Amino acid sequence: MPGLGRLQKPVLVLNASYEPINICAARRALVLVLKGVASAEEESAHAVHSARHSVRLPSVIRLLEYRRIPHQTRALSRKNILMRDRYTCQYCLRTMPSGELTLDHVVPRSRAGESAWENLGAASGAQARSLLIRKDEKRRSARVYSNALVEENGNPL
Repeated sequence: MPGLGRLQKPVLVLNASYEPINICAARRALVLVLKGVASAEEESAHAVHSARHSVRLPSVIRLLEYRRIPHQTRALSRKNILMRDRYTCQYCLRTMPSGELTLDHVVPRSRAGESAWENLGAASGAQARSLLIRKDEKRRSARVYSNALVEENGNPL
């Protein structure tokens, strides 16, 4: 049957307070509008026809009564971080399989960096190794500089 694909098109569902809460199929949205549970805020160019009526399909609907939606939290895991970053190294921006990616702390744990969503990112093994080498070089140069100060002043800082 031609035209049934338009009933599968995505429709944005808004709460009574205009907060986006879901995306559903146009068929489900049309049922909610016809039952009086929701109103069509925006309509698409497509229409559904019956013997006597023609109804335009909604593209955005708003529920007439406020629905309390509980806040859902995602578990902080390697898999979820990689999915959030779309399996892309945050340094070289190359997409890779999960086996080739590691997690990197933006602020290192040794500097009180937390294991939190905001401080973790996907990194390719090569990028992570080069970062470790650069961090190690910085540590060495800082150590050489502080040793030079100690020798110059004769007392430790």
